[in-house]
Amino acid sequence: MFAQTYQNILVGTDGSEQAMEAFKKAVAVAKRNDGTVFVANVIDHQLYSFMGYSPLNESIIDQQTEDAKKLIEECKQVAKDMGYDRIEGIVAYGSAKEAMARTLPEKYDIDLVMVGQSGLNAVERFMTGSVASYTIKEAVCDVLIVHPSVEK
Repeated sequence: MFAQTYQNILVGTDGSEQAMEAFKKAVAVAKRNDGTVFVANVIDHQLYSFMGYSPLNESIIDQQTEDAKKLIEECKQVAKDMGYDRIEGIVAYGSAKEAMARTLPEKYDIDLVMVGQSGLNAVERFMTGSVASYTIKEAVCDVLIVHPSVEK
């Protein structure tokens, strides 16, 4: 029987509960496989243009970059609290869909992409499309979708 081990796991973070849940599950998979979690925050310039902001407005990009770094540090602390420290942070720029499905997996030799079902509200999903849906269809590696926990 073939047993897949995942050494390089990519998970996106946007500050949502879904993204944090996906991150925690990625850490658990990495621990079982003695792998590395690459936690990425992608700053999507197209979204800012769509909302009427200039993509060249450096103060917006600088603020988003600082926010991304803080999110990544929060993830690293969560992983440390879970007893794992093989976490690499990535701040990327461009299309979140392309970054999660192709660009980052190819660049970092990713075996598995884990994404939360949705970190966007309905209006944002309509404007930008679902990163998770795109990643499922277009990823260059395996994808695991983490659904929100349901209280029973």
